[in-house]
Amino acid sequence: MRARVMLIVAVIVTVAWGCDEGAPPPTSAALRDTADQVLYGVTYLITIEGIKRIRLFSDTVYFYQPTQIADLVGVRVEFFSALGALSSTVTAEEGRYEWRTGSMEARSNVVATTPDDRRLTTEILRYDRTQERISGPSAFVFDSPDRHLEGDGFTADPDFRQVEALRPRQGRITERPERR
Repeated sequence: MRARVMLIVAVIVTVAWGCDEGAPPPTSAALRDTADQVLYGVTYLITIEGIKRIRLFSDTVYFYQPTQIADLVGVRVEFFSALGALSSTVTAEEGRYEWRTGSMEARSNVVATTPDDRRLTTEILRYDRTQERISGPSAFVFDSPDRHLEGDGFTADPDFRQVEALRPRQGRITERPERR
């Protein structure tokens, strides 16, 4: 009889153990599920005083109306000079655009290039429209025909002519041959 009671208790414990209800149901939706608008294949042109200054491309845009913020997936941003000529292109896996300020952030595998062979790679790149400055708080590598810089943060102009390492790790500047 005692063996039978022990067997019944063991079966009840085993059944109760196997009836795990799992994680509780989610109480809030994932952030991207709360987007007010989802747009695909977006091109957005920003002009200043009628001159094309920035062109933003994104595979997918998640727009949040109350905050005026757009989360971007598959990002390419082209910066143009005051004369309208292409000065640099930034690509990244993700990003964010703030409609109120015009500021942007590119994240994950960020690559910035210029038509004259300057290249900067990093994981986070931020563009501050009010200051017309680009910066990054994380490790970066910058190469141009006459310079190589590495560091743990940087600031630059949008065409990457003036790149400054905030916490430099390595650098090299070579003399340019005189042009004739």
